[in-house]
Amino acid sequence: MEVREKKEIVEVKDDKVFAWPNLVAKEFLAAIFVTVGLLFYSYIVDAPLRELSNPGQAENPAKAPWYFLGLQEALVYFDPWYAGVVLPTIIIIGLILVPYLDNNPKGNGYYTVKERKFAVTVFIFGYIFWYILIYIGTALRGPFWAFFWPWEQWTHDFPTPPPLHDMPLPLGIILMMGFYFAGLVLPVFFKRDILYKWGFIRYVLTMGLLLTMIGTVIKMVLRLEFSIKYIIATPWINI
Repeated sequence: MEVREKKEIVEVKDDKVFAWPNLVAKEFLAAIFVTVGLLFYSYIVDAPLRELSNPGQAENPAKAPWYFLGLQEALVYFDPWYAGVVLPTIIIIGLILVPYLDNNPKGNGYYTVKERKFAVTVFIFGYIFWYILIYIGTALRGPFWAFFWPWEQWTHDFPTPPPLHDMPLPLGIILMMGFYFAGLVLPVFFKRDILYKWGFIRYVLTMGLLLTMIGTVIKMVLRLEFSIKYIIATPWINI
């Protein structure tokens, strides 16, 4: 008696495709359509160029292009070395470190907010904050870089802003160190496994960048609401 075994063949469906040509070809076609659309749009609508510059009449306020207005607005709240050098460097280094700091495999190949709440929240916060700076510099800064609400008319006759003052140096150092110390220690108390999951170096770098972002907003509020110019003021460095 011959016994034949029936072997069931299970077909594994692979839902992955190669980036070329499936994705790259579509992106290339989309880029062509967008380029053609921009060409037609630029032919119909003139660029918003202003009048020729007049050396005898300086522009007031003199504003940078819109994509640099965030940095120009940051100069109001920080020392030039920080707003013009340190802050952009931190942003660039932070963007470079993102792939190494965020090693969460969830969300690769599909969109999800529930599985990546921390990353999405931080990104949206930084993105909106930067465009708020651009909006303030574009629409709310008038002559002599004075602040005007949207319903106020730009005029050279505006109330003198209150005088600025610096924090006492010991108090500023204590507050600055306490802010970063609390920001690094408190998350470990509320979520004890975060240091184990992230690792010490990755945790310190991530929280350091996040605290610097939050501290930038706090410094702006201190300047606008309490007329505090610098938290730490020395002959060599001002923060």
